[in-house]
Amino acid sequence: MKVIPVIISGGAGSRLWPASRQSHPKPFLKVADGYSLIQHTVLRAASIEGVVELVAVTSGEHLFLTKDEFDELDSVVLPRTFLLEPEARDTAAAVAAAAIHARATQGPDAILCVFPADHLISNLPAFLDVMGLAMEHAKLGRIATLGITPTRPDTAFGYIEADGENVVRFVEKPDLDTAKAYVASQRFFWNAGIFCFSAQTMLDEMVLHCPEVLQAVADSYENGRASQCQGFAKIELAPEHFGSAPRISLDHAVMEKTNRLAVIPCDMDWNDIGSWNAMADLIAPDESGNRIRGDVHMVDTTGTYVSSDKRVIGTVGVSDLVIVDSPDALLVTSRDRVQDVKKLFEGLKASGHEAHLVHSTVHRPWGTYTVLEEGERFKIKRIEVKPGRQLSLQMHYHRSEHWVVVSGSAKIVNGEQELFLGTNESTYIPCGHKHRLENPGRIDLVIIEVQSGDYLAEDDIVRFDDEYGRT
Repeated sequence: MKVIPVIISGGAGSRLWPASRQSHPKPFLKVADGYSLIQHTVLRAASIEGVVELVAVTSGEHLFLTKDEFDELDSVVLPRTFLLEPEARDTAAAVAAAAIHARATQGPDAILCVFPADHLISNLPAFLDVMGLAMEHAKLGRIATLGITPTRPDTAFGYIEADGENVVRFVEKPDLDTAKAYVASQRFFWNAGIFCFSAQTMLDEMVLHCPEVLQAVADSYENGRASQCQGFAKIELAPEHFGSAPRISLDHAVMEKTNRLAVIPCDMDWNDIGSWNAMADLIAPDESGNRIRGDVHMVDTTGTYVSSDKRVIGTVGVSDLVIVDSPDALLVTSRDRVQDVKKLFEGLKASGHEAHLVHSTVHRPWGTYTVLEEGERFKIKRIEVKPGRQLSLQMHYHRSEHWVVVSGSAKIVNGEQELFLGTNESTYIPCGHKHRLENPGRIDLVIIEVQSGDYLAEDDIVRFDDEYGRT
């Protein structure tokens, strides 16, 4: 039996702003043990018996960020393929792409196990037992979905009503009174969005229930660009076809219509980390019910969650708050309104505020940059380049740059010159000069960049050569 875990990594995680941004969304958030949510998902998926390949469905924007998360897991040595969506079309299109790829590469009987990238499951033995049952259903031509036994009435989750293994109906997120009735009936389970099926079974059901989605994605896959890179494969789905796929979830497209569905009730310490309350629950409370991360000091404070990346946070005489401090944004909300953080995120996005999109530290395929300070006609950045990585060969029309090496070694193209610089050495790059920065060493290269000019936005860049396909 060939098993292919499919990790769906999309969405902005807007309820976890300011930690989650559109360019660095929820799956990449680190939890207390130092692993990100997507890394937990990869480790869990790789533990399933019979896995022959890991597939991630994500965007081209997040390819190298996702790849780096995989690469940090030395214990996972499985082949990996990244299916790159040119735009988000919801989970039906993502699953169609994965099923088409699995049938083409591993055969129609390959078993796909579909996981959201941003969940935590603490009880690994229980998870593996449940997935074993799910795969038995899949081998018989059924589609198995996991139903999480609810521990409380919760309005943040969708529900599945079940009669034994048979699904009666899927229900959208209910109000509190309805959720209480669901839990009391013992017929309802939280919908985890975890599915297991053979490639052929899913494709057959899509022919019946969402042929427009399947045809658009099949055309996109057939006309996409496949390439074998160092340590992974990527398939860029063709945008002209993929964009015509209806935007619909797998639940609405297939699960609510198929007669092949089976639900497997389970209790495996599942948490979808859908809000700051869920993130707070990962930390043990103190005697006053407070949960803290970072340098936090409290006086007469109860039931409050505080998270700080750098700054000292102090609270006096408050209760039942969520306070999240990041280098460029601060969130304060009552604990009973954490679901409405999404409205705040959507407001920032609608106004064009960049705080919905990026952090002060921005991730790039080659590493990161952090804006330390900026003002009229100047900007100061800290740039970190990973070993063996390089920036594009580029130029700017409106700014000059001064680079100072803080640590590591730098190979630099500056006009017609090629330079090798070490710690405390520098170079000046005039406006209009072609230039490139590369880390030829084995440790991270850190430089300070001082920009000067009349226009300092990120779009003042002309790329001549780029190994990440951005020319």
